[in-house]
Amino acid sequence: MSPDTNPDMSAVALVVTEGMLPLELSLAQEVFGADINGVPEPWYRVSVHAAGPVRIGRFQVLPDAGLDQLPYAGTVIVPGWADVDEAPPAALVEAVRAAHRAGARIVSLCTGAFVLAAAGLLDGHRATTHWAHTDTLAARHPGIEVDPDVLYVDNGQVLTSAGKAAALDLCLHLVRRDHGSAVANTVARNLVVPPHRAGGQAQFVAAPVPARDDHPLAELLPWALERLDQPLTVEDLARRAHLSTRQLGRHFRAATGTTPLRWLLTQRVRRAQELLETTGESVDAIAVATGLGTATTLRRHFHRTLGVPPDTYRRTFRATTR
Repeated sequence: MSPDTNPDMSAVALVVTEGMLPLELSLAQEVFGADINGVPEPWYRVSVHAAGPVRIGRFQVLPDAGLDQLPYAGTVIVPGWADVDEAPPAALVEAVRAAHRAGARIVSLCTGAFVLAAAGLLDGHRATTHWAHTDTLAARHPGIEVDPDVLYVDNGQVLTSAGKAAALDLCLHLVRRDHGSAVANTVARNLVVPPHRAGGQAQFVAAPVPARDDHPLAELLPWALERLDQPLTVEDLARRAHLSTRQLGRHFRAATGTTPLRWLLTQRVRRAQELLETTGESVDAIAVATGLGTATTLRRHFHRTLGVPPDTYRRTFRATTR
């Protein structure tokens, strides 16, 4: 039997070996392996792959199959690598490389990017990893375009995430890519996390948003999300938040990594995705409901953001979400 050159991406293989981090492994298991109500059946089929029983921190992991079975998976997930100064095992690198040759989608979480880099899968591509290690990845592998500011990078068949919680962002992105926004939102609600975080990891390096209810944007963002059908301006947002437009921009940059108008546009497109998936409303009606005005404007921003026109997106995901 040989690996399938058109693998089922719902067959998810979690790679485990000595020196990996438990958090990213657990996050992937929670997204792809948990029993969640309201998601399509069959859901992802998760298996754990290792050369044998593996100790990760204080936990012992018993694999379902060996590394030699990775080429039979549709999606291979490589969790974070604890010591980036230590070369990953040759057997792991070769197994990941073989899975890629067989057509699997290869995903690294956090510093798992160093494993993909060692396998040569990131050469000539854009990639990311935990912000504390982006310089090391770039210096060690000059053929990679390392982006230190994003939460994840999707190159189609090879995807990389930034550190820690950004691994969850990438996992939810995969669900969104496979099943659409409505299903990704269901998974996010089950995990009690936002279905999509705007901005990049630069916002977390030196000035994270204070976790308190009186933060200047704490009430503004939910207020704006309830009014996406209205022609909101920067001045409207600033007035609601009792800030100057300059102060508003500064707080938005710190909190979301982007500008107020860019954030609004992203939320409008996300809302359009949900309406395309869950309603039979026309593109013209959805354009009005999301504050984008006309079908032409919606189509332009939708295609620029997601790479497909609204009608194609609806055909792809309506059957999945019914």
